[in-house]
Amino acid sequence: MFLSKVDMRNKVCRLLVLAGCLIVASSTFSAVKLPMLVRDSMVLQRDSKVNIWGWADNNETVTITFNGRKYKTKAGEDGKWKVVLAPLKAGGPYTMNIDATNHITLSNILVGDVWFCSGQSNMVHQMDLHKERYANEIAQANFSAIRHFWIPTLTDLKGPKEDLPMGSWKSANPKDVLQFSAVAYFFAKAIYEKYHVPIGLINASVGGTPIEAWTSEEGFKDFPTIISTIEKNKDTAYVNGLNRKASAANANTPQRQQDKGLLAAKRWYDSGYIPKGWHTINIPGYWEDQGIKDLDGAVWYRREIDVPISMIGKPAKIALGRIVDADFLYVNGKLAGNTTYMYPQRRYALPAGVLKPGKNVFVIRVLNNFGKGGFVPDKPYYLSAGSDTIDLKGTWQYKVGEVYTRQGVGGGGGISAQNQPTSLYNAMAAPVNNFTIKGVLWYQGESNINNAAEYDKLLPGLIADWRSKWKQPDLPFLYVQLPNFQEVQYVPSESPWAVLREAQLKTLSVQNTGMAVAIDLGEWNDIHPDRKKEVGDRLALAAMKVAYHDGAVVPSGPLFKAAAIEGNKIVLTFDHVGGGLIANDGEELYRVEIAGADKKFVWATAKIEGDKVVVWSDHITNPMFVRYAWADNPDGANLYNKEGLPASPFRTDH
Repeated sequence: MFLSKVDMRNKVCRLLVLAGCLIVASSTFSAVKLPMLVRDSMVLQRDSKVNIWGWADNNETVTITFNGRKYKTKAGEDGKWKVVLAPLKAGGPYTMNIDATNHITLSNILVGDVWFCSGQSNMVHQMDLHKERYANEIAQANFSAIRHFWIPTLTDLKGPKEDLPMGSWKSANPKDVLQFSAVAYFFAKAIYEKYHVPIGLINASVGGTPIEAWTSEEGFKDFPTIISTIEKNKDTAYVNGLNRKASAANANTPQRQQDKGLLAAKRWYDSGYIPKGWHTINIPGYWEDQGIKDLDGAVWYRREIDVPISMIGKPAKIALGRIVDADFLYVNGKLAGNTTYMYPQRRYALPAGVLKPGKNVFVIRVLNNFGKGGFVPDKPYYLSAGSDTIDLKGTWQYKVGEVYTRQGVGGGGGISAQNQPTSLYNAMAAPVNNFTIKGVLWYQGESNINNAAEYDKLLPGLIADWRSKWKQPDLPFLYVQLPNFQEVQYVPSESPWAVLREAQLKTLSVQNTGMAVAIDLGEWNDIHPDRKKEVGDRLALAAMKVAYHDGAVVPSGPLFKAAAIEGNKIVLTFDHVGGGLIANDGEELYRVEIAGADKKFVWATAKIEGDKVVVWSDHITNPMFVRYAWADNPDGANLYNKEGLPASPFRTDH
């Protein structure tokens, strides 16, 4: 029997009615919609008025029942509605019922402290990427009151969005904690263990992004050039045109050939392949530093590893440090692991039975698109099984499989949305503005190194902007000062990393801010250092002082306060000396520089005298300026307080 569309719709309606469902006799289904953050297992902010909001049909009545109280409101002509819950004490779990033409029940709701976590990749970095260092912490993660909401990478160049497309609250257990930001998790754990209140973490962070992308348009009122960029970017045709032009003109994109190692009759990773024309090279190290000049492409590494019988029949682990950029690992002709970009640590598991007694062939195909390719130095490289470990560092064979050629000088000129002003704020922060929070955790700055001198305006600007958007003028804002990174320099010199750290230090003059000094937690060869727990713990100390008003806490290492010239010496005083100043290694103070009026800095002698540091040099008769830990990587900087917290880098000549 043929049914018209109308007949079909009516038949469906009749079937739904027979099933006991509510049918609305109109073209739209009337139902309350909640924002993505308002979900089961959410954490609501204690001791504050809390917004619950959403959308419904125009003028629809919405009733919320929560913790023994009933709240009623009506949607506006635009369909938006909001109720404000009375302040609640920490506790739970609670259930929330929302009634309109439909009914929604939200369960397992806790009331505690909610922190908005944001920044770039070091805030993104999940526990899963640090699972070797924190294996015990992951196994012991059993905190149902610590919850994390992950916001996926989203951009919008036109204006603020009202909601998120997806997301859910997860609690800290050995499985789900792997997806928590490591810094945020350790912060939450420290706060929870101190105050025993539920902690909610809303994580909106994106790797490689500048602070400008996280600031709203209103936050740039003092930056006319940026405002002009924002206006241009609102024109979709303009943006698309730039990107099409850049795509067509960008001759700097590698021209791919076919990898010889994959075209051979026997592929270079096959167990029966006999190597011919291979050369020797060392792991770790970059191939550009070992006689291969300016090669972007695919380089194969090969080595026969002699495995003892004691390692056979057991699961094994292979550590390959970090590789720039991507890699494929083959063991005895079988693919054993693959990573597609440079930043993760390479940790590959081999099932029992893959290794065999005696000779085992390890082949690594490394792909590099730009800059130096190869194996990052000063990282772990080994094969282990049971109690046995074989060092994989040393001499390997190599052969070039593919060379990427570049023609012309490149086009450029395209727009990466996530790096544009307001783009991430609009899509990832604006939808959270209605959600009452305790404070902000911020870990960002690496992407602003090239305009470090502006950061002392951009960071306070972001803080003021977010406080305005959340309508919380005293919102605690805690951030991480950038750690040490890149090669160590052994002569006094200028440093953009130091300039940006100085901007972060100066931002402490903004009310209700706190800073975690991380100058001793970095790695010279890794912009994503592994020691995330100390960062989270130091942020927690700052929170205890700024947000929880704990007067007994020393929230930071020594922070430069003042300098006084006394003859041929300069006397420095500090805040946050705690139990007293120390050199944490028991040696003389290191990384202290001094200069006269010409600002030609030399290494100084520095001595702790009580709560002060006295600085001088036999080569500077009339000293005027001091610098401490003023370098990209001031390795060995050793001024601490007795609480074990490092002094922030500083200078007196600016």
